[in-house]
Amino acid sequence: MTTIRQRRVEKGTEVAEDQPSEEKNVKPDGKILSDHTGGKLWNILWITVGGIVAISLGLLTSVYVATLHENDLWFSNIKEVEREISFRTECGLYYSYYKQMIQAASIQQGLHGLVYDNKTESVRTINILERMNVYQEVFLSILYRILPIQQYVEPVYFYIYTLFGLQAVYVIALYVTSWLLSGTWLSGLLAACWYITNRIDTTRVEFTIPLRENWALPFFAVQIAAITYLLRTHLQPVQERLTLTAVFIATFLFSLTWQFNQFMMLIQALALFILDCFDMIPTAKKNLKKGGLLNRLGKLILHVLLVLGLTLLINKFIKKILNLESDEHIFKFLKAKFGFGATRDFDANLYLCEEAFGLLPLNTFSRLSDTLLFCVYVFVLFLMTVAAVIVAFRNLSGSNQVQFMEKMEECTITLKPDAAYNLIHTVLFGCLALSTMRMKYLWTSHMCVFASFGLCSTEVWKLILKCIHLYTSQRTHVIKYSIPIITLLYISYKFWPGIMDELSELREFYDPDTVELMNWIKSNTPNTAVFAGSMQLLAGVKLCTGRTLTNHPHYEDKNLRERTKQIYQIYAKRSPEDVYRILRSFGTDYVILEDSICYERRHSRGCRLRDLLDIANGHIMDGLGENEPDLKPSLYPRFCEEIKKNLPSYTIHFTRVFQNKTFHVYKLAKHK
Repeated sequence: MTTIRQRRVEKGTEVAEDQPSEEKNVKPDGKILSDHTGGKLWNILWITVGGIVAISLGLLTSVYVATLHENDLWFSNIKEVEREISFRTECGLYYSYYKQMIQAASIQQGLHGLVYDNKTESVRTINILERMNVYQEVFLSILYRILPIQQYVEPVYFYIYTLFGLQAVYVIALYVTSWLLSGTWLSGLLAACWYITNRIDTTRVEFTIPLRENWALPFFAVQIAAITYLLRTHLQPVQERLTLTAVFIATFLFSLTWQFNQFMMLIQALALFILDCFDMIPTAKKNLKKGGLLNRLGKLILHVLLVLGLTLLINKFIKKILNLESDEHIFKFLKAKFGFGATRDFDANLYLCEEAFGLLPLNTFSRLSDTLLFCVYVFVLFLMTVAAVIVAFRNLSGSNQVQFMEKMEECTITLKPDAAYNLIHTVLFGCLALSTMRMKYLWTSHMCVFASFGLCSTEVWKLILKCIHLYTSQRTHVIKYSIPIITLLYISYKFWPGIMDELSELREFYDPDTVELMNWIKSNTPNTAVFAGSMQLLAGVKLCTGRTLTNHPHYEDKNLRERTKQIYQIYAKRSPEDVYRILRSFGTDYVILEDSICYERRHSRGCRLRDLLDIANGHIMDGLGENEPDLKPSLYPRFCEEIKKNLPSYTIHFTRVFQNKTFHVYKLAKHK
């Protein structure tokens, strides 16, 4: 049986349609009969096998990261306080609200405690549900309370296994996206294997479990898969409605679970805007761009400037009207990061000096290249970018003649809307990852999808074979399946022994100084005591002891940022009277000083916390090196060092009540 291939031209995409020839059987109502029942059964079997492989890989990934977590901490055998301390920094803060909901007398009282919280920030009552993305902790705690599982599963295991279970959703979504793009589930298998073998760069869930990104990224991956399917041509109305529903739900859950969602949504909107500008996605705005190439380019530039200008104007207007300042520190950080002037702003410098917010280290690419991922990714990205440039030029030039299209078909691959979207997506999120290391997990996981899609793409191999004059349909299919299989065999041979060694390596959590501190606080301080200290440590204090904090690591509130800067004067060159006055203004009863901060050596000069405070206060930094000309010597020594000398000017305000090799706790006097 033969078919006549007829080419239909849409904006920015070429769709090949199989049209019936005279030899093909046709139903009386005009619908084409299927080739034969065997073909249908084979397709059903093929899809079923692909689905089983996807689910199996997802579950295996969950078991894998759960095992690594257990082996690294010996989580099942350590004490409860040690388990809680293992949720470091902001992870401990988020988990504390889950624990608070579990321990509440009722669900209603637990919710009331979150809505009217006066323990997270002393002398303030805040709405935790409004301020932080903890709806997932609330939902999970309610689920734990209403399900008959309390006698079988501890609350902490219910929590962490939920996060590890979401990794299965994550991997399955990546698998499906790659499958949709390439047309074969072999591509999804390769994407999942790359995700696992590049675990160091694709996820950190096993040691930062409660982080918001570990909740949000699985939903983000589902959203990308749904958008990829939505951009396919010839969807039935029911399929389109169901897919739009999936996009909506996934986007809603993603936005609900991560405080940085607005930046991700902005980048996604920019990706769709770029595709629309170059007519690379199906659209109902027909013939919007008319005229020659220069005329169209002029209109496009004007359109882009108008949209960006209106976006910034509306954003500024809304923030002014609603008095929103929660993300101003991000823009200060970005301004300084990209060289638009140096800053002495404490918050901006705090971000600039953190490795997670620096440029992506070069050794990342060597690790990704060891599994062949980065090499394949660059290869596919180059080909797809060339295709996108040609299609964009063709669309802007207004050339839509069939003869021109057929000529272009000889020198470039067909750029389908779903592939075009994923191309722009990976480029934009790649730029974000290169500029900010913490965001690499958005890029590297999609890198697995994009690289595996290209390696299993008929269009890619068709282009390459045509360029070297070796193209036949049979050769294309052989290479399309053989190269990915060879890659999978290479990955298995090289990395399987290492994975097995990793799974057999046993360690144990060990932090006796912090455990001693938490036990002392619980035993020797009243439940109403207010503690001041570093953001990271205080999150653990709240989780392990339930005491009231002065500040915490959720840094998305302007008043909290100012409060944290004031509390951190304990590490600056300030007088004991000034520090005492500041601490008492926030109701502080105890202050915890950490030697690791007071004598910090992890960062270089200029990026130590004490340096950032000195610069913000206009004081000369410690140690050898240059200082800005207008910085002056401080009239006082560094508080965290001088207080240990027990001088009368300090002991009148502060009394040391606990100390070990790491921590020093001082009780504040209550002067009348």
